[in-house]
Amino acid sequence: MSEGVNTKKRTAYRRWVIDKPWMVLAVIAVLTAWAISVIPKTTLDASADSLLLQGDPSLADFRDVSERYGAAEFLLLTWQPEGELLSDESLVPLAAMADELRALPGVLSVVTALDVPLVESPRKSLSDVLGDDPLPTLSDPSTDRALAIEELKNSVIYSELLASKDGTLSAVQVNLEPFTAYDQALKIREDLRAVQVERSLSEVELAQLKEAELAVKAASAQAMAQRSELVASVRLIADRYRQHANIFVGGVPMIASDMVAFVRSDLVVFGAAIVGVMMLVLAIVFQRARWVAIPVVTCIVTVAVVLGILAAIDWRMTVISSNFVAVLLIISLSIAIHLVVRYREMHQHNPNMLDADRIEAAMAAMAVPCVYTGLTTIVAFLSLLVSRIQPVIDFGSMMSLGIVLALIFAFTIVPAMMRVWPSGKPLVHHADEQPFTRHFARWVDERGGTILTVTAVLVMAVALGVSQLKVENRFIDYFKQSTEIYQGMELLDAELGGTIGLDITIAAPEEVDLFGELGLDGDTETEVSDFAADDPFLEDDPFAESAQDDPFAADEDLFASQDDVFADDDPFAEDDIFGDSSETTRAQEPGFTPSYWFSLQGRQEIAAVQDYLQNRTEVGKVMSLDTLFSTVEVLLNGPLGSVELALVQRSMPADIADLLQTPYFDAERNEARVSLRVKETSKTLRRDAFLKQVKHDLVTELGIEEERITMSGMLVLYNNVLQSLFASQIMTLGAVFGVILVMFYLLFRSLSLALLALAPNVLAAGLVLGVMGLAGIPLDIMTITIAAIVVGIGVDDCIHYVHRFMHEFEVDGDYTAAMHRCHLSIGRAMYYTTLTVVIGFSMLVLSNFKPSIYFGALTVAAMVAAVLGALLLLPRLIVLLKPLGPENNHAVS
Repeated sequence: MSEGVNTKKRTAYRRWVIDKPWMVLAVIAVLTAWAISVIPKTTLDASADSLLLQGDPSLADFRDVSERYGAAEFLLLTWQPEGELLSDESLVPLAAMADELRALPGVLSVVTALDVPLVESPRKSLSDVLGDDPLPTLSDPSTDRALAIEELKNSVIYSELLASKDGTLSAVQVNLEPFTAYDQALKIREDLRAVQVERSLSEVELAQLKEAELAVKAASAQAMAQRSELVASVRLIADRYRQHANIFVGGVPMIASDMVAFVRSDLVVFGAAIVGVMMLVLAIVFQRARWVAIPVVTCIVTVAVVLGILAAIDWRMTVISSNFVAVLLIISLSIAIHLVVRYREMHQHNPNMLDADRIEAAMAAMAVPCVYTGLTTIVAFLSLLVSRIQPVIDFGSMMSLGIVLALIFAFTIVPAMMRVWPSGKPLVHHADEQPFTRHFARWVDERGGTILTVTAVLVMAVALGVSQLKVENRFIDYFKQSTEIYQGMELLDAELGGTIGLDITIAAPEEVDLFGELGLDGDTETEVSDFAADDPFLEDDPFAESAQDDPFAADEDLFASQDDVFADDDPFAEDDIFGDSSETTRAQEPGFTPSYWFSLQGRQEIAAVQDYLQNRTEVGKVMSLDTLFSTVEVLLNGPLGSVELALVQRSMPADIADLLQTPYFDAERNEARVSLRVKETSKTLRRDAFLKQVKHDLVTELGIEEERITMSGMLVLYNNVLQSLFASQIMTLGAVFGVILVMFYLLFRSLSLALLALAPNVLAAGLVLGVMGLAGIPLDIMTITIAAIVVGIGVDDCIHYVHRFMHEFEVDGDYTAAMHRCHLSIGRAMYYTTLTVVIGFSMLVLSNFKPSIYFGALTVAAMVAAVLGALLLLPRLIVLLKPLGPENNHAVS
């Protein structure tokens, strides 16, 4: 609607909204009450499944590797006593804490330094390992603790995994029980999705897919709730033992739980604080309670109803899409303030006009620009739908829904409340008053050259800043250094081998004469049997003792089978050296085919890979078949030859194989796996460059054919997510601006005016991205949506200003006079909105969750850039270039 809107439409709006305000408010009150009643059902989803890049080939590789080699979900606790790590004062409370942890529901097993077998405390021979007696642990009186601490510090198995290199810190690994229902539903869903890629699904299959998706959703929510409860219980136990040692809790379940807790806290605490500060600013600006209450009620109702709809249909928010609440608050506040300011302006100019007529006229005058700002903002947020990251897609969809509802509620609540709340006398602005927007108008008038010069400088600064943007993210950077989660992650990362998992699987060469290396022709199984006759590994299995004597038995079993609820899907699940396996000893196999990886050539290749990775500063703990070979060499007190390597493949006891062989060797595919963790705290880590460099070096320096190498794991998946986000968001900004340009042309009916209106938006978006680049703030899944937010906010100001300028120019044909009138009318609404939002969102800098801080700071920057562009650059360009034609010679100054 505009001032010349169709009478029938105006009458209908007048009849149903303006003339029946109590009915409108009653309906909205009922709707709001319903929304508030279901809001508690709103769920924050922080599962790994919500962050994956659907359709990513690396995701299939990750799930394949996870299924074949096994992975486990676990929590890690640090144990750092003031005294010696292996003293009674340390080990006794450590054992007690471990017992309490084992008793928690949802805990499968707990592994500490007290539970692991020791082969160098004192030194054991191979015959000792294969003998009848179980290997000693720290709990055995015969264990030499001085030797044990050296073994834990220097062992290729335990160093940086169970103990730090300096021997002052130990890890407690709490292995978690799997969620079978989630695994089953996930497998069905992924199988059907794979079929859907190849062909169209039948009606039955579509129904099965929908059922599986609902089952995954339900199981995921249950798993998250149980994990959060378990994390809280583990922390309570840790608190009780902090008098004995410095304890931090880490692990993926804890990170997910804490991120949800921080986001939920920020939504409640800072959401309330922002609304409170906004009310204070509005009170100062408008000086009347009704002009404070009307915009605030509009905002609260809009946000409440949208949240209610999301809760009712189980549309879950994530740590990414939860930002939509704050952005929706801005947009709904902006619409409400524009309506209020227009009404106040009409009230001042036409104090004798009937209130209902004045309200209708104000709503009609603002309908077109508000609807167009809504549509262009929706276009900006719909650009997020090209992403394949579900939370980012959800953010765009939620914002689109929210903007539609914001328009509906603004044009119903605002006029209805105006009708039932008497306006009183108009607030008269005296001639000697100097509103801040008048200064902007004077600067445009008197310092136009300076504005253009500053703009040119900003363009160069933007180019420099954008060129320095990096697509990177570290989970540890989400939290302030003063928080427990930051300190714990830093300690675990620095002392216990890194955080981010990466798997490198290498296929064996197609043609290798392994029988020749062993002196066999490979034609008969007789030679194989003769070859194995003197196998030193084929002795009685010392691990086949009773559960009473076996440290690996029952739920204390260090190597117990542990299925991971997220093993097929969680890129954050780290490799568990104490994980599962169902392999039997190779000695029980009827035949024997030596593997390339158990030959001298294969051992040299895998050792070279491990050595290369361990020498990279970004890499922490590395595990592979070379770990097994090095351990056996310690037991044999000498290097392994061809025969010994082949016997290791065939004859290792099952428990030893499950620990050091099965997780790193797939006999069926003749494939070796190198598992490593990258340091989250590394300042030099650039994921994309690191992955490309590693693969390049494996091919060019180590001579491994590229087609034999597959890289998967959390590092690869998360890097793919970041690269996809950058490509889909930043690179599509041009297309978004193109669509907005077309919409500007349709609204303004002038290509030149549309181009001028677009210029401040492009500069504002570039300015915010440039600030990020210059400040070193990376683009990641938490900040990538800021581009859409900047565009969405920026177009609002430009549309309102240009639409009003066209109206004012028709009055006298004077560009300068029209500019001054715009600054004193629509400019005030823009200024009030910006001032209110900037002060309110500045509260977010007090958060402990850095993405909230960045979001608040960047939103403030976006608002400031948008309003400065609309009140300085845009009017200067209009006055200079005169896109509406020549001025009227009889214009009134």
